[in-house]
Amino acid sequence: MTPGAFSLHERDIWVFGGAGYLGRAVVAQLVQMQARVLCVDLGGRAAEAVKDMNLSGIVTPASLDAADIVDVENFVSDQIAVRGVPHGLVVMTYASTAKRFDDLTAEDFDHANHGNLTASFALARAVGGRMAGRGRGSVVLFSSMYGSVSPDPSLYAEPMTPNPVEYGVGKAGIQQMARYLAVHYGPRQVRVNAVSPGPFPNPAVQRDNPGFIDRLAKKVPLGRVGQAPEIAGAVTFLLSDAASFITGQNLAVDGGWTVW
Repeated sequence: MTPGAFSLHERDIWVFGGAGYLGRAVVAQLVQMQARVLCVDLGGRAAEAVKDMNLSGIVTPASLDAADIVDVENFVSDQIAVRGVPHGLVVMTYASTAKRFDDLTAEDFDHANHGNLTASFALARAVGGRMAGRGRGSVVLFSSMYGSVSPDPSLYAEPMTPNPVEYGVGKAGIQQMARYLAVHYGPRQVRVNAVSPGPFPNPAVQRDNPGFIDRLAKKVPLGRVGQAPEIAGAVTFLLSDAASFITGQNLAVDGGWTVW
């Protein structure tokens, strides 16, 4: 293994959900690794993120609602016509109601998991199939610690809302989706893995809810919450040749949250 195994020089990587807190860190890290990056998000969020990060002219922003399955297929076809088949795909999109358990309707549950599970499946298959035709590629799906364990309600004292059930169910499905797709695409040298972030509260939550952050930190074996660049390194590794014999895995980046 040489340092070059970690390089993404001139590789085309598409990041869906790239304008979020963790998404921006992933995009920035990929640029540092000399990848060509397509940053995709809802509305004008990707363009705003690219501008905020001073990456205009370096990262290509694009808009897409990944929950619109027809638009996903058209988007993938249009981008491939311009950019070619990507070397890597990162799917960070998700949907959630943020409702409490007793307020959640069956329709809410279905809607959230369409945006979480079905959208991820459609996007991964649309791009993964093209990668398979080229005989190479790496797909990184995003799960969560709450795809492996249930939230501890005692951590979510008012004004916090416990992590919702449809989110956890969807993220558990993402882990299994990665395994299934890894088996399906493996013979054609396309790797599929999942990343499960632990507690990575965004800066606003950290600023406005210090008591909540303290409770989270006490549950983490490393004694702190995660910082966004710590997710970016894991994603970059899975996209690189350094992970060339890794597929179908769920990499927990959670400070040890799920070990107890």
